[in-house]
Amino acid sequence: MSQEIEIEFKNLLTKEEFDRLLYNLPFPEYSETQTNFYFETKNFSLRENGCALRIREKNGKFQLTLKEPHSQGLLETHDVLTKQEAQNWMEGNIQEKEHTAKQLEAKGISPQNLIYYGSLTTERREVDYQDVLLILDYSTYHGQEDYELELEASSRTIGEDVFNRLLEKYQIPKRKTPNKIKRFFSGMSD
Repeated sequence: MSQEIEIEFKNLLTKEEFDRLLYNLPFPEYSETQTNFYFETKNFSLRENGCALRIREKNGKFQLTLKEPHSQGLLETHDVLTKQEAQNWMEGNIQEKEHTAKQLEAKGISPQNLIYYGSLTTERREVDYQDVLLILDYSTYHGQEDYELELEASSRTIGEDVFNRLLEKYQIPKRKTPNKIKRFFSGMSD
């Protein structure tokens, strides 16, 4: 099955903090654009289960991802979609995909009950740094924008250490940072 455990740390940034990291760390000059298309049921069954479901379009490729809570971080289950399949999903014509459908059914969620709620577009820069992956994101959704530092690590210990040292070195306060899908849905009511 196409699954992985994601161990990540996140912190929302001001524009000035974002620029400080961008210009002081070896991030690439240009960002890559990716768009997340978010799905949920009418009664928010995914959220009730601590889950999130998205289709991500990056470089003309589409991937369906279900994120679920896991003791070490998040369990991500992936299925590849064609452009037409992704379009069908957004138009309400859900075609079940093997891996994600199995995980959804185990939670009592029928893929046929999923509704497309909208998209969030991110300009992303990534760099390998001290045995972790550093990510700078500038995201736009519902007429809003935000800046974020993400760090992905192979272990919680390594990730936490590098993350805390980075925030301290660049004098960035640690902020409670909801994930993108939570920010997307909270932005709908604004």
